[in-house]
Amino acid sequence: MSGTPQGLSLEKCSDKKDTLYKSVEIEIRSGEPAVLLSYEWFTSYAAKQLGITIGKCWAPPKAHHNRLTLLKSIHIYKKHRVQYEIRTYFRHMTYERLTESTLKTFLEYIQRNVPEGVAAKVTKKSVVNLPPSLNDSVRRLSLQ
Repeated sequence: MSGTPQGLSLEKCSDKKDTLYKSVEIEIRSGEPAVLLSYEWFTSYAAKQLGITIGKCWAPPKAHHNRLTLLKSIHIYKKHRVQYEIRTYFRHMTYERLTESTLKTFLEYIQRNVPEGVAAKVTKKSVVNLPPSLNDSVRRLSLQ
């Protein structure tokens, strides 16, 4: 009798190799700069706990301003206008040298804890082998 319960089998994991990522950039944006600063601290702390190398964390000096001018009245009084403004603040965080499994765990954790009103965009740069056709031509050039 085996040591596993009935119906469960111990199958080998697939031999798929982990993808390596040179860097992962996370861009977060919100209307409140204090929330972004707090969330940056949270993600950096989570990365330190997982042993992830933290790269550059930065923010543009100015917010992005989107202004909209409308008439106060629908039909007349062209001189009377109202101006609305939406400010969007950005922060960029870079994490370096990650495996796919570590990245999935890290992204799932930080995306589950995104504050209200914050949008996140993730850009990954992976490391791949050269195709065999290019690899052969590079060898020929290096031998010449």
